[in-house]
Order: sequence, then structure tokens, then C-alpha cells
Amino acid sequence: MSKVRVVSFDLWDTVFADDSDEPKRRQLGLAPKPVERRNLVHSFLSRHNPIDRALTDCAYDTVDAAFRQVWHHQHVTWQVKTRLEVLLAGLKRTLPQQELDELVRLHEDMELAVRPDLAPGVAEALETLSSRYTLVVVSDAIFSPGRALRELLDGYGLLHYFSGFVFSDEAGCSKPDPEAFRRAAALGGCRLDEIVHIGDREHNDIAGPHGVGARAVLYTAVIDRDSANTRADAVCRNYHQLPSIIESLDK
Repeated sequence: MSKVRVVSFDLWDTVFADDSDEPKRRQLGLAPKPVERRNLVHSFLSRHNPIDRALTDCAYDTVDAAFRQVWHHQHVTWQVKTRLEVLLAGLKRTLPQQELDELVRLHEDMELAVRPDLAPGVAEALETLSSRYTLVVVSDAIFSPGRALRELLDGYGLLHYFSGFVFSDEAGCSKPDPEAFRRAAALGGCRLDEIVHIGDREHNDIAGPHGVGARAVLYTAVIDRDSANTRADAVCRNYHQLPSIIESLDK
């Protein structure tokens, strides 16, 4: 078995606890993110001509469904601008470029305005691992693009631990596409079999790296979706365990 040279990390429900910002939004009197996104589209369009809220919600739901199909089956995540352009085309509406740019920004920066929590113990684990291995992010970008995800990491003082980033909106592919992990290997200057990937989803974060000969650890502390039937090389239930788990694979 090859030595471990690169450890790659998913972000959502691995480094960040997905939707942990929602209780904070409630405390601030803000709508949940899915509702707020629909509020924004209706508000921007209504500046120019009245439009039924049910119609804009239906259009948003339709584009969301199309996004999920492309994401899950073609391993591509449309950028927010593309999604909004598809939505507007379906409604046969347009917005001035400056307003469209602002609508895109408000979508992309929503998790910067009210930020998700870190997974417990992740900062300490990254500090330890970064002294032994090259660390890379391999993460899908759903609404928050790579630009915003870097800013989130930087805000928590974690950005400097990572030597490279493979974000789906920038790479043009999402996990489990082999290209995502090939890019991680290129960034880390290693072979694919010298990577261990950490993530929370069996299909993306375990089957994906296994498909290219890398190893994978299923992380379950934020949410345990798949440990009952996982084919991961190891399961990490607490970040305090991760350095020793990686060490056990590095033999």
C-alpha cells in the first residue's frame, strides 16, 4: 500500500456543518435560505413588472430540480448565474445586468452574511495533519462558490492549512467525477493512490476516490448517512481520531 502524501477534504458536513446557520438566521428574524432566495427573485422581478409569487416559486423549484439532475447524473454544478439565467429565460423575463449581478451576489454571499459552524475539532485536526501531509479541498459548490468558500475558511483561520482547492464551480466537474480527484493529485504533486479523501457521503466521498485508486475515510460526526453500509477504508466519528486513522493508512 502506498504512503499517504495528500489528505483531501470535502467541506459541507465535513469541515462546515451544513445548515447550522439556519438557527442563527431565525434568531435574526431572517427567512430560511431557500425561502430568502425565492424572496429575492420575486422582489427583483417585481421592481419592473408585477409577477405572481407562485409563478416565480414554481420557476425556482423547476430550476432547482434541473440542477439536481445535472449534479447527480452528469457531475456538474451549474454556477448561480447560470441557474438564474435559466430561471429568467423560463419566465421570459430579463433583468438589467447590474441587477442580475447583484441578485447573483446576494445568492452567493448568503452563507457569508450568516455563517455556518465548523465541525467540532476540525481546526485542531487540520493543524496536526498539515504538519505531516499536504492538505487539499475537494468540494462541491452548490450556492456558495469557491470564492465564498475560501472566504469562509479564511474567516475561521483555516485557509492557510490548504495547499490547493478543487471547487466544482471552478473545475467544471463535481465529485465523484474522476477529474476532481485527478486535479487534487496534480495540486498535491502526488499519485492518486497517495491520496486519502475525507467526506460524509458514500457516493461522492467514498466511491469517488475509490474509483481512481485513492483511499477514503467516511466522516460521520456532523451527520451519519452511510456508515451502516460503507466501503470506506475507515470511519471517523470524531476529529480527534483522524490523525491516528490517517497514520494507520500510511503504512
